[in-house]
Amino acid sequence: QVQLVESGGGLVQAGGSLTLSCAASMVMFRHYTMNWYRQAPGKQRELVAQITGGNSTTYGDSVKGRFTISRDNSKDTVYLQMNNLKLEDTAVYYCNVRLLTQRDVWGQGTQVTVSS
Repeated sequence: QVQLVESGGGLVQAGGSLTLSCAASMVMFRHYTMNWYRQAPGKQRELVAQITGGNSTTYGDSVKGRFTISRDNSKDTVYLQMNNLKLEDTAVYYCNVRLLTQRDVWGQGTQVTVSS
């Protein structure tokens, strides 16, 4: 069974930093593209960052230069390093992977709250 578990969310002041982790329980983790999404109240879920099995990365425009996605294949874990956090970054952050069956698997989400 494929399972994703996020951790690392919390309350942080604007300008601060936070690192999220996503522990994946799945076969051949290293070959899959992994994604971080977020959803703020009243807003649509948006793609924040993506990392392929070949370690190519993609970022949403709103987080470029501030967030870094990475992976440790020996630990089957994806990370999201968030720097210079802004109030607009407040959201529930979700880890995601699309399986070969095209079924999306989501973590439970972790809350990130940025205060002024």
